[in-house]
Amino acid sequence: MTINLSPMSIGTWLLTGFIGISVLYACTFLPNAPGLGSNQATLRRLLAWISIPLGIATAVYTGVLLGAMPARPFWNSPVLAMLFLVSSLSTGVAIILLLKALFPGKEKGEVPATMVAEYFKKRDNSAYILTATDLILIGFELLVIFLFIMYAHLTVGAVKESISVILFGGNLAVMFWFGVVVVGMLIPAVIELYYVIP
Repeated sequence: MTINLSPMSIGTWLLTGFIGISVLYACTFLPNAPGLGSNQATLRRLLAWISIPLGIATAVYTGVLLGAMPARPFWNSPVLAMLFLVSSLSTGVAIILLLKALFPGKEKGEVPATMVAEYFKKRDNSAYILTATDLILIGFELLVIFLFIMYAHLTVGAVKESISVILFGGNLAVMFWFGVVVVGMLIPAVIELYYVIP
């Protein structure tokens, strides 16, 4: 039996496992889902814990795969895997915040006022924690981008030349600094800072 340890093969297995676990996790939210048994909450919690390392590995693998390609000097960096991980975590938290804002939960039936107040207090706490987490992740993302640029700039040869396209005066400098850094990170960070600061 031959075991293929190439990044592409490992990534394929990671993606397959993550997609399978995600589908099962989604099925636990269906009422009386066939084949899942009666205790769906326990299964859902177990699948959630299994998906954490699978999700992190899936995010890192793409950066490892692209970072190990000498033929693409712009991507050829050991920092790329960390950039992909932090970026994917930040994006995931931001999507959860967006969905919480678009689809606010509602209490069903007559509920005592104290329970409603406790419910909204928990919602506010979770939104605050998620917002603060995303703000920290954006800060880490800016740091990793700085390290990515510095690594390429201090390297000789094709890698140093390739990074010049996003530095000031490069062909993609405006798109990178305005589109990625300002619109993609700084503006969301300022908006989140408004909600995090007491």
